[in-house]
Amino acid sequence: MDSLFSITAWEKVWTYRSTFLLGLYNTGRMALFALLLSMILGIVFGLMATSGKKALEGISRIYVELIQNTPLILQLCFLYYALAFTGRSLGIIVTGIIALGVYHGAYMAEVVRAGIGAIPKGQFEAADSQGFHYMEKMYYIILPQSIKIILPPMVNQVVNLVKNTSCLYIIGGADLISLTYSFVTGASTGGAYAPAYLVSGLLFFAVCFPLSTLASVWENSLKKRDQKTVDTGKGITDGMVAK
Repeated sequence: MDSLFSITAWEKVWTYRSTFLLGLYNTGRMALFALLLSMILGIVFGLMATSGKKALEGISRIYVELIQNTPLILQLCFLYYALAFTGRSLGIIVTGIIALGVYHGAYMAEVVRAGIGAIPKGQFEAADSQGFHYMEKMYYIILPQSIKIILPPMVNQVVNLVKNTSCLYIIGGADLISLTYSFVTGASTGGAYAPAYLVSGLLFFAVCFPLSTLASVWENSLKKRDQKTVDTGKGITDGMVAK
């Protein structure tokens, strides 16, 4: 704790601030591409889970259960070292993007599945009566209605994804946590443990807190809007009954 109040330690962190900014940049870059991959996988496997076809539902269930019930660090190490031993290493950042994308894709798939499942069955029946096939039904009718249900938990997954970039530390990544560790153990920069990790934590907080707050506010807003709609509908019904 002495280094937390050390002027020398804080000066060292300020002098090498580019290290932390580079780590934040790498974390953001990995999170962005991993998010795109996870959203693609989430939509694909979420649609498979609600397709009504047992084979597709089974494949989606296997993917979700396998990924969700094994640690991200294990998946990351397996992917990195399995590729390294074959002589086809993709590099730490690309490996991290794939591992994070596949891992969070399983959670995104559950979010999409739950969002679609929350749409009243009457909407599906109405689409079927109009002759829409499955993809048309999803694209034009179901998914537009489920977006408001899907987005808040999806934002929460984005927050988790950003925090999970820290797992790349285990394979010597270039993310914020990895570069912070390299900084505090470096020959010329070592020793400033408390200031370095405090700055690293604040940078994560600066990214994750606004996102988590947005998800919470968004979800509460949707709940209030839905409740207002229900109350309005109930008032109209009661008025008709009174007449």
